[in-house]
Amino acid sequence: MKHPNADNDYNRDSSDVLWSPDSNRVTNSKLIHYMTWLKSKKNLGFEGYQDLWKWSVDKHEEFWESVWEYFNVGKVNDYSSVLEGASIYESKWFDGAKVNYSEQVFAKRDDDVAIIAINEECQKRTVSYEELYFQVANLASYMKSIGLIKGDRVAAYMANSLESVVAFLATASIGAIWSSCSPEFGVNSVVQRFGQIEPKILIASDGYRYAGKNNDRTQQINQLIEKIPSIKHTILVENIGCYKFDSSDNRTLWDEIVMDEPVLEFEQVEFDHPLWILYSSGTTGRPKPIVHGHGGILLEHYKTLSFHLDIQDSDRFFWFTTVGWMMWNVVVSGLLVKATIVLYDGSPTYPNTDKIWEISELTGATYVGLSAPYINACMKNKMVPKDKYKMVDLKGIGSTGAPLSDDGFEWVYSNVKSDVHLGSYSGGTDLCTGFVGPVPILPVKIGEIQARTLGAQIEAYNESGEPIVDSVGELVITKPMPSMPVFFWGDDGSTYKNSYFEVFDNVWRHGDWIQINAHGGCKIYGRSDSTLNRSGIRMGTSEFYEVLDAVPEIMDSIVIDTGFELKDGKILLFVQLQNGLKINPSMKLAIISKIKSDLSPRYIPNSIFQVSEIPTTLNGKKLEIPIKKILNGTDVEEAVNLGTVKNPESLNEFIKFR
Repeated sequence: MKHPNADNDYNRDSSDVLWSPDSNRVTNSKLIHYMTWLKSKKNLGFEGYQDLWKWSVDKHEEFWESVWEYFNVGKVNDYSSVLEGASIYESKWFDGAKVNYSEQVFAKRDDDVAIIAINEECQKRTVSYEELYFQVANLASYMKSIGLIKGDRVAAYMANSLESVVAFLATASIGAIWSSCSPEFGVNSVVQRFGQIEPKILIASDGYRYAGKNNDRTQQINQLIEKIPSIKHTILVENIGCYKFDSSDNRTLWDEIVMDEPVLEFEQVEFDHPLWILYSSGTTGRPKPIVHGHGGILLEHYKTLSFHLDIQDSDRFFWFTTVGWMMWNVVVSGLLVKATIVLYDGSPTYPNTDKIWEISELTGATYVGLSAPYINACMKNKMVPKDKYKMVDLKGIGSTGAPLSDDGFEWVYSNVKSDVHLGSYSGGTDLCTGFVGPVPILPVKIGEIQARTLGAQIEAYNESGEPIVDSVGELVITKPMPSMPVFFWGDDGSTYKNSYFEVFDNVWRHGDWIQINAHGGCKIYGRSDSTLNRSGIRMGTSEFYEVLDAVPEIMDSIVIDTGFELKDGKILLFVQLQNGLKINPSMKLAIISKIKSDLSPRYIPNSIFQVSEIPTTLNGKKLEIPIKKILNGTDVEEAVNLGTVKNPESLNEFIKFR
């Protein structure tokens, strides 16, 4: 393929090209700088992006070593090998290397703005890289003074604030392990997560503000301390001003932490030493604690932010997220590439749907990340942000959380900005990255993710485990990536292996439908499994059922996320009630209240329906995927092998809910 400067990386005579980068943007992109570096340092030349991508997966050890060198992660002779292991799930990267995530961040210490934190009232706080350094040093010194050491866990129940970033960087500098949950999560959901990893320290916001309302979480914090006995010390952050705590031997107010002449020291840790623990749920059991290492995240986030999002040191990087979502971790990594990151704590639609665009304008954001459902909401409200906000510096928009429709693509270019790089982006908590996404030197085509990302050997597999092109198949990864989980906390390796490698031998099955076109473009068609997806945050159905089992009127239930083939997914709850009971408005409100308090407001069902019976397999497993297919129009006989169903007649009842 020819270089995009030659205007033919794609077949571009099609009317579906919405935007193409001009020569100046191509020349100044970090991707082109990297390709120039490869030519100069490695004598490697490439005709275009697809040629570069093929090298990155065919010679994946060479590629990842080049990322290590290009970003000065460490010395080449610091490790004995780039990659070892007989299988993907046994991969060991850069054995012998020592790194520290926070040390990479503070390679920059100057007066440039590091963080802009803004709330619903549009009140801003800013800190420079130098100021951030001293705040992190102060907290890290305090953490060590109360006994935090390498390998200990720090749990955060925090709003998306400046303090959350300081707390994470301090934790990482010590070699301790970070884990977080959004404060909107109920106590039981948080305990299910943090209880598995046994944190020594809890850092918690007194509450959070959302849609004009303060939500006091002091009661929940007390319950967490009571229910998680491993917590030895709690640091309390004033976020909404509802403190109901006094300082004690094991509780400290954030603002009272002042250490004498703190010095930030960076614990040198192994490449795969745990950096943070994220959570992803399947359909059974507790949420899976996914451990990512310092080195793998450094390489992956350097690559993704620089080569795909094109975030540079002059940029202001804003992605709407909560502290519990993996995109928060990606945003924080904007500090690795010396950008200014923007943190917003509040609702994206309060008091109006245009709140994200308002925040973008106020902070001078050059890159704005949001969800496909938010774009859909803007469309439904007939918004035209360009008429109200100038956003002259905006160069990129990222969309994730769900597939972006053709109409969504067109709406952005017609109503936000015509000269902007719109990057539809898909990946997962499991790898803490996107593996199909934007490429700043390629044109944007309507409804299409531009390409597979560098170093990501993504394929669409048919049922026989064969790669297919121009047809929808299972999204798989056939070669290891450094940001794949180091392990699941508390797992002997079997759960990790069964989660991704049970269907195809030594091939990662991600749980999405994907179509890869001959020119390398991609489309995601929703989940191929039964996990629930709310703006990219996945929740296992088992957590739903645990909450509903406590509702005495409910005999059984099944919950379905209908998202598929670019449709807006809805969460539908079907309940089988105790004999003689009929669903009514007060019962629905009670169910919603239970889900909101014990699980999360994010997962309140769009609709609740009563059915006579819940379909199961012969061994009692709920038929979530077949019902999802039926709700999306598949015939019953095609959706499931009826011979495996305990009560096949019950399936027909779901046809009326399409």
